[in-house]
Order: sequence, then C-alpha cells, then structure tokens
Amino acid sequence: MLSDGEASAHLGVGARSGVPVDEVLALVDAVLREAGLPRAAVRSLATLDARAAEPGIAGAAALLGVPVRGFAAEELAAVSVPHPSALPLAATGTASVAEAGALLAAGGAAAPVARARAVLLVPKRRTRRVTCALAASVPVRSHEDAPAVRLLPPSHGYIAGEPGSPPTIPTPHTTAAMDMHTHTDAHDLRHHGDAEVRDEKLIDLAVNVRTDTPPDWLRRRIADSLTGLAAYPDGRVARAAVAERHDLPANRVLLTAGAAEAFVLLARALPARRPVVVHPQFTEPEAALRDAGHEVERVLLREEDGFRLDPAAVPEDADLVVVGNPTNPTSVLHPAASVAALARPGRTLVVDEAFMDAVPGERESLAGRTDVPGLVVLRSLTKTWGLAGLRIGYVLAAPGTVAELERAQPLWPVSTPALVAAEACMSRAALAEAEHAAHRIGMERAHLLAGLAEFDEVRTVAGAEGPFVLVRIDGADAVRERLRSLGFAARRGDTFPGLDRNWLRLAVRDRATTNRFLQALDQALLMGG
Repeated sequence: MLSDGEASAHLGVGARSGVPVDEVLALVDAVLREAGLPRAAVRSLATLDARAAEPGIAGAAALLGVPVRGFAAEELAAVSVPHPSALPLAATGTASVAEAGALLAAGGAAAPVARARAVLLVPKRRTRRVTCALAASVPVRSHEDAPAVRLLPPSHGYIAGEPGSPPTIPTPHTTAAMDMHTHTDAHDLRHHGDAEVRDEKLIDLAVNVRTDTPPDWLRRRIADSLTGLAAYPDGRVARAAVAERHDLPANRVLLTAGAAEAFVLLARALPARRPVVVHPQFTEPEAALRDAGHEVERVLLREEDGFRLDPAAVPEDADLVVVGNPTNPTSVLHPAASVAALARPGRTLVVDEAFMDAVPGERESLAGRTDVPGLVVLRSLTKTWGLAGLRIGYVLAAPGTVAELERAQPLWPVSTPALVAAEACMSRAALAEAEHAAHRIGMERAHLLAGLAEFDEVRTVAGAEGPFVLVRIDGADAVRERLRSLGFAARRGDTFPGLDRNWLRLAVRDRATTNRFLQALDQALLMGG
C-alpha cells in the first residue's frame, strides 16, 4: 500500500453527460479496492476540462474531499496511454480520458523527472457510462530504479475497446473492412491464452492444446533423446521426415522453434513493402511484422459474413499477405481455392495451418502444394501433440524462401528433443492417431455447440472446424470474470483485431468437462441478471 511519504494517488475519470454521483463513486470505490487503498489516499480527481463541472464528477470529488483537475483535450491527447480505445479518441481526441487524466494528475508530464514519475496502479475500469483509472506520483531516489509500489500486471482485468469500436481508418469493402494500424490500436497483440490460466488453478478452456498430451509413447521418445544432449542438434532426419510426410523435397522444409519463430523469421528476412494481415486471426504475425519495423495493414472479416474470406478484399498491391486456416479464433475453415486465390506473382502468401491437423482429412490444406506462387505454409506440432513447452514447428515453402529464412535463424535453433518429437510425429502411426483425434474433436465440438445453442444470450460463429469455437455474448468480459470465479478459464476475444469485449473463445474439451462448463456458464449468465 502507498504511504503519504512514498506517493500520492490520483484518479482519472471519464463520464458521459448526466451520469449520477452514485455511479461515479461506485466505480471509484471498486478501483480503490482493487488497489488496496482507502478513499483518504486520493489526492485529486482528473478529467477532461469540459466535463469538470458535471454534477456526477464534481459531486464525487466533493464527497472524496479532493479537487477536480480539468485538463484540456490537447494535454490529454499528448499522454501515451497503455490501453487506448477508439470511441473516446473520436469523441475527445484522447484514447483514454481516465488513464491520461490519472497520469497527468500524478505528474506524468509536469513532475521533475529526476524526482518523481507517474505510474498506473489500476488501468482503466469501466461501467456503461463511467471510466476510471488510478495513478500514483512515485518519488525516485538516487540509485533506485523502481519505486516501492504495488503495480498490477498491465493485462490484469483490462477491458479493451468499447463495444462497436470502429477501425482506426476504415476503408469499405464488399465483405470486409480494411484499416491501417496506428498507435491508437486498443488490441493487445501480445496477449495469448496461456495468460488466462497462468498461476491459477482453473479448468482450462482458454488454451487450444489438446488435453492428455503428449501421449506416453511420445514422452518416451523425447525422454530417450536426453542421452544425446552432449552433441549439437542435427535436424536432417527430422527434416526428411517432414518432407516425406508432405511429399516434398527436403529443401522445401525448414524446422523452427514453434510457429511463432517462423513469424519472426518471415518478418525479418523477407522484404515487404505493403504487408497485410487478415483478421481476426492469431496476432503474433502482425506483432512480429510491427517489431521488425513494418507498417501493417489489416483486412477485417465481418461477423455478418460468417468471418469468411473474400480474396477481393485484399489490396491488389499487397506483397505479403497472412491468413490463418482454420483461423484462430473464429474456427472458420476457408476453402483452399479461396486461399490460393490470394496468390500473385511477386507476393508472399503466408498461410498459418497450425490447427489443420485437427481437421479430419486436413481438407482445404495447401501444405504440399508447389503450384501456388509465393506460398509459405506454417505448421505447428504444439496443439495436437501437447508440445507447447518443447517449441517445434515447421515451414513449407519454395527452396529460395526456405534458404532466406534459414539464413535469419541462429545456429541450432531447434533442440534435439524437439527434433526427435518432429520425426516421431511424422510416422504413419502418429498420423493415424492425429486423424482419430481430429474426428473425436469434431464430435466433442458438436456437443459443445449443441449445449451453447440452449442459451438465448449466446451466439456462436457458424461452421466451426477447429478445436475451439468463438462465441458472442453481450458483456462477455464480465461473464468471463464470473466464469473464473466458478473455476473456468475462457479466452478473451477483445485482443483480436476485428473483435471486442463481447467475444470469447472456448477450447473443445471432453464431454464431462463441457457439461460442467455449460452448468457454470448458466450460473455466470444468471449472476449477471
């Protein structure tokens, strides 16, 4: 907890016109409880100067016994906030009145940098008409790198962009919208499902790794490989096994430390003047491109079109296009012909097939195709075989592309145990086991969808083909928190471009787990009234 000698806390509040004092104070008190602070710790309440005289805001400050500090829109807009949203940006010119106001009041831009700094204790929290954040002005002493103050994790409980948040710079298309990424983007591209279950004992519907994996036979193969750790990894046998599995020459295969490494290699090694990512989809490709200095454009597939791919929505002069199939998080399986139609001479077409082995027969896969110009297919062994901690995946591409990516890799990028796992998972017996698992997942997914169809409040994306489903529930962010209190973790949807706080992704689990989850969902919905 903060003490008067160490720091002072400052509230930032954004509110709609006419909001009552009680609603403002209720959210303020909730934020203070989250920070573990009493009302007496608050030194000021900051807001947009045009709202400073609002009875709800002024009345709340009076009851707290603190002054209202009104900041001009230009001052607020100059503050970089960690959780920007499009609606307040359009309305006020700042991406978060609450966070910018709290940081300014705590001395973000005005305090002597050698003496103090402003930090967010609680990022923005929101009701329907009020947004609130809490910051502190923390003294910095010589030889002291960080203040002695309890900081909440940046993603802790964060509710991202408001419902209906528009793309930053929309361009109309027949079945999709396109927008250029800017710094005001509210989507946390680095948030992944493992964050939903880390450090907590919850039943996991947030991570798309198949349960009860790796199987015993694969564990034994990996364990046996540990006797050879003194030698440097040699990937030739595993590479040949992957090539044979897809009926390709070995020079069209590159083994990687998971598909995530492949996205980084693509972003760093391949020249791209106008990269485009088709969303909603796995966010790591865009994050890798941005980290490599690329300005990324987005094609946003729409719910009303079933999140189906329209090749015509992708700009003709895009020279690198990334699309998932089946797509995470929508679980939509695009026709191979539609995906291949994105190919052009001079364009690199990256197809993320991390979940394709969960589709019976791997229908619509482009892996093994050599007739599609510029095609790069990414595969992961993480999901079906439960190898997230081992990091193994691979790239299938033209020999020249593979050579470019390989030059960007460090030496020995894939460990000996991972190489042994890759070879083992390419065997006929393993492929048969994966096919059997894909059929079983299909049956369990149908059971989950049937249960979800019983809820009037829940709308599912039709035609799911992956080991997960995407659902829309009004106020899904609050439902997700109630599910956590009931022991279940679901993947928040608001970190995926094209989705907002009303979406959840649910992993397919066995029937008994699904039944228990459906009971918990019923209770969570009832708790919300």
